[in-house]
Amino acid sequence: MDTELFAANPELGRTSPDYVIYVPKGTDERIPDTGNEHFLVFRRKDGTFAAVWTQSGHEGQYNQHIVFAESDASARSWSAPRIIAGEKFDPETGRDMCSWGYPLVSRSGRIYVLYSKHIGVNDVFTHTTGRLAGIYSDDNGKSWSAEAYPDFPRSEYDSPDPAMPGNCITWQKPLRFGDGRYLAGITRWISPARATPSDGNWIHAPSVVDFLRFENLDDDPEIPDLKLTLLTAGKSLRFPIPDDPRGNSLIQEPTLNELPDGRLFAVMRTVAGTAAWSVSADGGESWSEPETLRYGDGLPPVEQPLSPCPCYTLSKGEYVLFYHNHDGHYGPWTAHATETRRPICMAYGKFDPEGRQPVRFSAPLSWIDSDNIELNHRCDLAMYSSFEYVDGRPVLFFPDRKHFLVGKVIDRARLANAVFPKKRA
Repeated sequence: MDTELFAANPELGRTSPDYVIYVPKGTDERIPDTGNEHFLVFRRKDGTFAAVWTQSGHEGQYNQHIVFAESDASARSWSAPRIIAGEKFDPETGRDMCSWGYPLVSRSGRIYVLYSKHIGVNDVFTHTTGRLAGIYSDDNGKSWSAEAYPDFPRSEYDSPDPAMPGNCITWQKPLRFGDGRYLAGITRWISPARATPSDGNWIHAPSVVDFLRFENLDDDPEIPDLKLTLLTAGKSLRFPIPDDPRGNSLIQEPTLNELPDGRLFAVMRTVAGTAAWSVSADGGESWSEPETLRYGDGLPPVEQPLSPCPCYTLSKGEYVLFYHNHDGHYGPWTAHATETRRPICMAYGKFDPEGRQPVRFSAPLSWIDSDNIELNHRCDLAMYSSFEYVDGRPVLFFPDRKHFLVGKVIDRARLANAVFPKKRA
């Protein structure tokens, strides 16, 4: 590791990273780089790594844009990020800013990056109301096509005004499964024209989860010719907001895993103080009603505030879950405050073919913490992360306090010693 880099940035070492992808420079006032999140590292067809993420001054500012960086197969040395979308944002209104980009690689090696583009109108939040836009590269990211727009399916939860875009984020890399088509999990905030929030708190803004399938990406279509199918049309996943007098739903940020029996398993966050899960036995066409995630059938809930809780596949039938291990009340902080998005624990997961919940989890293992030390307005460890194997080892790539971008090896030996709780008598 670069000892000079760590000496110049003492907070960089707080999470003991094994990989350093980006340390902000903080030198460009018009296009700031100090906010970095939604960090998606992926393999290109030639086996080398690249990454896309959302960059800004800090989350929610009107200067959000999409950047791209690349590395070799070791993921040790990374290029400086280049802006590939959203450079010409309006700093007063946010119009034309671009957020929440995610990559898809076709069989030929074409790299697509899709993202939300703000068009100057707000429905729920400025940084979530946007039109789906995209670009592609046929030379591993050296050059990119002109921006264009695929036909993104609307939902009963979008505004009845067709000129108002939806409020959607795809927060993880879409999953290739089954016949090889990509499937993406989507958070969709419900338009205020469809559901009235019970209060003005952002943590109670109603939302549902949808699933989107990419039908023809491996044909290398132009962006407007991408065919997207909303599998959950009329049957979005819902989870009740506790004690909400209006009966609103809040469920968000699904991660997808393929189970050994071919089913799909999704883990999501809620505002109920726990994570939630759902399964699909037909390739994402239909889903079970979301339930509280537990350590296993008959065991206590997996407690989690309104914060990402990604679950990734280590190998066939083996999983790892990252979560905070509390219900949103942590020390002096309550009600899912940003300060409660720490520490990060991990739990080892194993496929349970006889279980109602198809994955059982170990007791929590401590992993990293920020100690609530603030960097660029953030002190939390919200895991807007991605997962890859590098040199045969599983690595979680994540934003440290939405500022530094780093990677950390997941210690398989620690997972092997994890303790699985027994069912209550």
